[in-house]
Parts: sequence; structure tokens; C-alpha cells
Amino acid sequence: MDKNTITGLVLIAILLVGFSFLSRPSKEQLEAQQRYYDSIALVQQREEALKAKADAALANEKDVETVDSTALFFNVRQGVDSLITIQNNLAELTLSTKGGSIFSAVLKEYMEQDKKTPVTLFTGNDVSMNFLFYNKKETIQTKDYYFSTVHRTDSTVTMRLAADSASYIDFKYALHPNTYLVDFSIEAKGMTDKLAASNNYVDIEWAQRARQIEKGYVYENRLSELTYKFLGNGTDYLSANKDDEKEVPERLDWIAFKNQFFSSVFIADADFEKTKLVSKMEREGSGYIKDYSAEMSTTFDPTGQKATQMFFYFGPNHYKTLTALDKGREEKWELNRLVYLGWPLIRWVNKWFTINIFDWLSGWGLSMGIVLLLMTLIVKAVVFPATWKTYISSAKMRVLKPKIDEINKKYPKQEDAMKKQQEVMGLYSQYGVSPMGGCLPMLVQFPVLIALFMFVPSAIELRQQSFLWADDLSTYDAFINFPFNIPFLGSHLSLFCLLMTIVNVLNSKFMMQQQDTGANPQMAAMKWMTYLMPIMMLFILNSYPSGLNYYYFISTLISVVTTIILRKTTNEEKLLAQLEARKKDPKKAKKTGFAARLEAMQKQQEQLMKERQNKK
Repeated sequence: MDKNTITGLVLIAILLVGFSFLSRPSKEQLEAQQRYYDSIALVQQREEALKAKADAALANEKDVETVDSTALFFNVRQGVDSLITIQNNLAELTLSTKGGSIFSAVLKEYMEQDKKTPVTLFTGNDVSMNFLFYNKKETIQTKDYYFSTVHRTDSTVTMRLAADSASYIDFKYALHPNTYLVDFSIEAKGMTDKLAASNNYVDIEWAQRARQIEKGYVYENRLSELTYKFLGNGTDYLSANKDDEKEVPERLDWIAFKNQFFSSVFIADADFEKTKLVSKMEREGSGYIKDYSAEMSTTFDPTGQKATQMFFYFGPNHYKTLTALDKGREEKWELNRLVYLGWPLIRWVNKWFTINIFDWLSGWGLSMGIVLLLMTLIVKAVVFPATWKTYISSAKMRVLKPKIDEINKKYPKQEDAMKKQQEVMGLYSQYGVSPMGGCLPMLVQFPVLIALFMFVPSAIELRQQSFLWADDLSTYDAFINFPFNIPFLGSHLSLFCLLMTIVNVLNSKFMMQQQDTGANPQMAAMKWMTYLMPIMMLFILNSYPSGLNYYYFISTLISVVTTIILRKTTNEEKLLAQLEARKKDPKKAKKTGFAARLEAMQKQQEQLMKERQNKK
């Protein structure tokens, strides 16, 4: 490229830049141009809105045209959806005239996570309820009709679905003082020739999205499950960990949409049948835990001679509150089964021991952290005799260990294992010591210790109760929050869980120091497993309630301190002297039942081995 060509290109570029600069619109021109474009957009929006309204109006006209004017409740197909509130000192219910169903439930005594507004179990589109009645011409679905209010007080309301002035179906709601229970009845009047007399039942469709009410999604989800009770006795539930559904052929007393600490329960006086239940998981962060739905039937008298009596319970999963409602109808209701207290034996211990002690201590006005501490001390005191027997049994084994080591040296070969075992058991028999002597006391104390472990996560009394750095003992205490999610651990680290883990590792180390593992590879592997288990518990319990980790922490700490005190106060030389004296006393030196049975089994095995060798 020559000099003239380059000069020409440069001049052309300068001209283009200059022209662009000189022809650029002014600020006023730009503003006017923007106003023009905005006006066009506004016109387009208005045209689209008018078109949408026109389409909606046309659709409504078509709907009205398709409705049969001779339908039973044609006159109440159109109306105004009004909200009516009934309340008492504990709860506030809002009902909708569209469908005559409950629109929202608010519990006055319990606060949301902001600790300022009362807990709302559900509201608006979170819940739906539809009752289906039948005649020869049509299926009447109450969700499509507008009810009228014919009687109302602060805590009661009667909502009427009227075909005419003499023919109607009444829904009656009554919320009595000092209770979360709602009486609900359906009663027909003048409907004999309008409803099918042969259909002596009403079908019900009930659905509710269970809101996430607590801070921790993981643990609330674990304890939120669709629960139902069979007629007579026994409860069951759908899976809390996955989508689940089930058709239940048995008759049911009630169905509950359960959260961790609150439930919506529907109870039928004449039972439910033909039930289909569905529970779907909601994703974390959606604001919901589960999506519940139920389809069922119950009796209905279209002649109006007998009302269909049902009940709702919108309230806390509090054991004594539910037990009070069960009074006089324990076999029929058993609502206190909504509070999980463990397996049958553990539940019995919680029912008669743990809950009563907890309520007694709570009545002192102490903080819940102190109550849990005192509860743990009381439990440890109750099981101390069994703890002492277990320790003494292990101490006896420990002082006899040098003699056991001598026997092990005497029979180093594997083929002499039977003889070695016989001699070891003979030694234990001479000293009156049973290798299983510490097992029975441990089994005795296990139900009491595990009962409190089961009780704490279900105790609504711990909800929003602070202690030390934990602002809510019913959920995890986030000591550290991570900007990412750690597999199995989550996005936080619980301090009480960390302390519990440290104490358990120290306890494992202390316990292993009491045992001489020597060069035994199996014992060495067991030692590492003993250390690994507490670390695994850190990942398992990190999202569990801080109150539970706090209990586990102080319980383990007390166990460590107790063991140290017992070790310091036990004179092992004196204990060995007592065992030696027992050995010399023929009256005391009797075989224990376990040793005698084991020795008999060993002799029988020896006899079988000799017979096999003789046959060869």
C-alpha cells in the first residue's frame, strides 16, 4: 500500500467520525425520541390489557351459557367471595363463603421465626377442601358454589348452601374456648327429593401445602409426615423422605397433615373410608415442607334426620394438650400419637417418667437449658446403680487380666483355642466373675437414657427457647455458616454438635486407655472404629436440634466424670483381694449361670469333635 492510499483512508475515516459527531441528536432530541417510544409501548400495553379483559369477559359469558339453569344450586353459582373470622383465646380461623371451607388458621400462642407474628398454619391457596354430593343429574362440588352466612358469633358460624328457602345444606363451625378443636357438622334440610337418597355418603377432597415454619428445613422435613389412625387402634404414616401415596382399605378415625410442631387434623365421628393419601416433597427454599392431599368418604344422611359430625384440630403437637382432647375417647382418637416418643418401651418411659419430670422442672420458671441439665442429672442418678454394676464388672475383668494373659501365653497355638477358652471360663468361675456381668445393667439403663434422646426433638416447649449462644433449642445452632454446601454436613456447623463430638472423642480415648489392646490387630481396628464413630455423629447430628446435641453433650460429659470418679475411688488391689477370698471360699466359688452354660456347651463340642475323629 503506497503513501497516497494510506492518506486517502485516513481522510475518509476523519470525515466519517466528524459526520457522526455533527449529526448526533441533541439531549432534547433524545428525550423526545424516548417519550415517543414510551408512548408507543404504553399504547401497546393498553391494547393488550383491553384484549385480555375482553377475552376474559367472553370466556365468562361462555361459562355462564354452559351452566345448566335447571341445576340444583344454579342460583349460587355466582356470588362474592367473603371472608368470615371466628376465634377464641388460642386460635383464629378465617372461612371463605366460596366453598364454605376454612381459608386460614392462625395460632395466637406461637410465633413465627421473626418472633413477632403468630404462626399461620396455612392461608389462601395453601389449602383446599371440597365436598361432593350426588343426585341423578349431577355431582355437586361445594368448591364451585357460594355459601351464605345465616348465623354467626365470635366463635361460631353457620354457612348455608341454599337451593331455595326450604332446601339447603348447612356447614356449622364452632371453636370452643381454651381449645384448638373445631366442631364441624354437615346437615341437610329439605333435600330428600333433591339428593339421591341411596347415596348415604359424602366424598371429601382435602389438600394442604405444609409451610416451613421452623428454621431448619432438613429436620422439620424429617418430622413432617402425613399420619393417619386406623379404626380402633394403631397409627401409620406415609414416608417423610420421599414422595409417597397409598390407598387405605381400612376405616380411619382421623387423618393428619403434620409439621414438626404443628398439625392440621381432620377427624370423622363415623370414620373415613375409601381413603387415598398422597404426600409430595417440596424443594428446600420454596417456603414449604410437604404437599399433602387426601380423598375419602364418610357417612351423610340426605334426609337430614342425622347430622354428619366431624372435627378439626389446628394446633401444636403438644403431648398433654392432645391427651386432654383424647380423654374419654382414648381408643377412638389417640391424638397424642402425633408426638413421637419412640418405640413402645421407650414411649412408655417417656409417657410416665420423662414428660412428668420435664413439666415439673419447667414449672419452676427455669430456662430450658437448665431444665435439660437437671433432667440429665436426674436420669443419670436413676441409672447410677446399673452404671456402678457395669463399672464393677469391668473392673473385675481388669484386675484378672494378668491371669488371663498367663493363660494366653500357655496356649499360643490356634488349635488350642478351645482349651484356652475353657481355662479362661474356669478362671472366671473360680473368682465368681461373669464376662456378661456388665451387659444386663447396661440393658436396664438403656431405655431410660434413650427416652430423653427421643423426647427432646418432639418437645415443642423448646421451640424458640434460647440458651447460651443457641437462640432456639428446637433447631440447630449455626456457629459457622459456609457460603457453600458440604456433603452430609450442610452449609453450617453447629457448636453444640461440635462440643458433643469432641467430648465423645475424649471419652473414647479415655475408655480405650483402660484397655490394653497390645498387638492384637482386631483390637487395634476396634480402637480406630471407636474414634471414628463420634466423628460420624458430627455429620449425622449437625442439622439436629441444638437442645438434642446439648443433652448428648452433657450426658456424655457426666458419664466421663462419673467413670473418672469411680476409677479414682475404686481400690483395685482390695477388689482383687476380695476375688481371691471368694475363690478360696467353696460356698462362694460357684459357677455363674453364664459360665456354667458356656462350659457345658464347650464340653459338648469337645465330645462331638472326639466322635468325628474316632469315625475317621
